[in-house]
Amino acid sequence: MTPGGQAQIGNVDLVKQLNSAAVYRLIDQHGPISRIQIAEQSQLAPASVTKITRQLIERGLIKEVDQQASTGGRRAISIVTETRNFHAIGVRLGRHDTTLTLYDMSSKVVAEEHYPLPERTQETLEYALLNTIAIFIESCQRKIRELIAISVILPGLVDPESGVIRYMPHIQVENWGLVEALEKRFKVTCFVGHDIRSLALAEHYFGASQDCEDSILVRVHRGTGAGIISNGRIFIGRNGNVGEIGHIQVEPLGERCHCGNFGCLETIAANASIEHRVQNLLKQGYPSRLTLDDCSIKAICKAANKGDNLAAEVIEHVGRHLGKTIAIAINLFNPQKIVIAGEITEADKVLLPAIESCINTQALKAFSPQFTGGSVHAGSPLRHWRLCAGETRNA
Repeated sequence: MTPGGQAQIGNVDLVKQLNSAAVYRLIDQHGPISRIQIAEQSQLAPASVTKITRQLIERGLIKEVDQQASTGGRRAISIVTETRNFHAIGVRLGRHDTTLTLYDMSSKVVAEEHYPLPERTQETLEYALLNTIAIFIESCQRKIRELIAISVILPGLVDPESGVIRYMPHIQVENWGLVEALEKRFKVTCFVGHDIRSLALAEHYFGASQDCEDSILVRVHRGTGAGIISNGRIFIGRNGNVGEIGHIQVEPLGERCHCGNFGCLETIAANASIEHRVQNLLKQGYPSRLTLDDCSIKAICKAANKGDNLAAEVIEHVGRHLGKTIAIAINLFNPQKIVIAGEITEADKVLLPAIESCINTQALKAFSPQFTGGSVHAGSPLRHWRLCAGETRNA
């Protein structure tokens, strides 16, 4: 066979895979759905839809169900995804620990475990992470029917297409081929993705921004970052990394950031930075119901909600700097909706007015996005295996 013939066959196979994926995605997101509706929404020929659904049924990925009676009295046959036969593992890799969650295809949590991971080199972290996943799989052996995917989300600079991690904020990594290591060990399809981009996709598919095509999610946690949805697709840029708003300089004479710069947003609007500021103010004698023994981000938000002046001032300070940065993002991307995520949103009645005040004075008047809090639990890697796959598809 000529090289041209091989390429043509390869292209045909790719088209078949993409069509099958499109049909499955429609069933997953809109089921119960009829074959006629699938054909209309996918713009595929009815015969192609019939063939694809037959193959998916044979594989056990979807099933037929009786829908309500039509106007003619005959029950229409609709299709839904089969959620019980397959499982996936989502791994949320933090700076000092990891959370592993086993899901079925409906995103129902089947099992979840939390493990410390104190390793501080790329080699020891990979070894410990792979062993931890193996231990988790072994503990879930009776619950797993067929493991089809593993995904890992983490902070840092991630190339979702190649599965390579370029940078992590707490350890030195050099082109860490994590997906290759995972697939070699576990023999299933694996993905790696940026934690905040994955959360932005989760909100777009299942949460607060699923009703719009253009949105920005800003998350304040151990770091500060943004996930950008543009025209219904995750925006990842040339090398797979955008949205690092935590490293926009907001105070040129501010504290040194771990990136090497001074006065980055992350030195003000991150959980540890907020807690550190409160501790310093308490040590200086400022009155507050907070104490040095209990000034966690949750305690600070709770105190701000109850009218504590020190806590409210700190949250407002964070909100003003977040607002300045978000205004820049609004002027650049003109999103329909801004989603704020993180524990700091517990003090939304103090935080959001400070953010909106800055945006009202610094963003273009013609751009007026809706503000909302995140609805997807950031502590759990909801469908992260699909979301990391979404990063790869949209690259």
